[in-house]
Amino acid sequence: MNLYTNILRPLVFSGLRADPEAVHQQLVRACGQIEAWGEKGQWLRRLCGSQYQYCAPQLSQNLWGLSFPNPLGLAPGFDKDGLASSFWQELGFGFVEVGTVTWQAQGGNPKPRLFRLPADLAGLNRMGFNNLGAEVMAQTLAQSAERGLRAIPLGINLGKSKVTPLEQAVEDYVQSFQGLQPWGDYFVVNVSSPNTPGLRTLQSRSQLEPILAELQAINSLHKPLLIKVAPDLAWDELDEILELAQAYQLAGIIATNTTLSRHGLKTQVLPPTQEPVETAAGGISGAPLRQKSTEMIRYIYRHTGGTLPIIGVGGVFNAAQAWEKICAGASLIQVYTGWVYEGPGMVKAILQGLEQYLGDQAWADVIGKDAKELPKS
Repeated sequence: MNLYTNILRPLVFSGLRADPEAVHQQLVRACGQIEAWGEKGQWLRRLCGSQYQYCAPQLSQNLWGLSFPNPLGLAPGFDKDGLASSFWQELGFGFVEVGTVTWQAQGGNPKPRLFRLPADLAGLNRMGFNNLGAEVMAQTLAQSAERGLRAIPLGINLGKSKVTPLEQAVEDYVQSFQGLQPWGDYFVVNVSSPNTPGLRTLQSRSQLEPILAELQAINSLHKPLLIKVAPDLAWDELDEILELAQAYQLAGIIATNTTLSRHGLKTQVLPPTQEPVETAAGGISGAPLRQKSTEMIRYIYRHTGGTLPIIGVGGVFNAAQAWEKICAGASLIQVYTGWVYEGPGMVKAILQGLEQYLGDQAWADVIGKDAKELPKS
């Protein structure tokens, strides 16, 4: 019997009626505190590692000059301020992406703003990039680096401050990148969240190009720079982003962010607020996003001839779903909602499954092997 899915998850989701965001914040803070607990913290880290880590050398990859012990990472939004950046490896992750962080500290959108949709194995969030700001994150990551505990790559997801006008977005991203450049192993330009007014308009060529141009111009440490796209783009809109990604020598692309689509959802109202899901603000994550995310991964791989590495995210709950995204063209996989539903044992289970799927094959032979051209609409 799975203790988490059969006992703990129902208790937290329904029995205790706890606010999802409050539970989330308590978990991240606790994980962050373990790092500073000295010998006691080391004992807890070893205990977690013995339970949840899975060593499979054949699952390791080298990408962008970084060594990934396995292809499964924790997606941004979970550890928004990098409070526990060195702890996630103890739960089996091969890399972690923190943020989304903005130049200005901001409280985010009004609460409640994080909802679970169990009937759909989904989540709805309208957090609004709540975070302590880039300067505080830089201090946090610097302190963590001094302890020297992190052994996996760290990505930093950059967003635009809500108070910054769209016409000043370039400067906003630049300021965050400048302050954080020493502390991230790779960086992601997030212009695809649906929860900051107007942000997704930055995916257009005219607004995205100056952001990418300026970030690469100040990229003195030559950090890999990626872009995260929305699943709701039309194919021709995605084509323009891919052209810019190649023109400005981006290191890769992340597909995808949450979706505004409500197609096929079983949940009709958000339990705490009784809002109709159809009209409720926020992006949907989890199982409903799985197919569209994989379609976009396959399309990107096919369109670029596999020259632009892809981090695939959206609806991964098990090894078969992770493998499907890898075969569609993803070099790395991120999870968030699936991990919330399946619990900390999910990472080890997925890695064991991927090891079996991979067998004696090389990563170069399986990444994108099922990619097929998709019709444009």
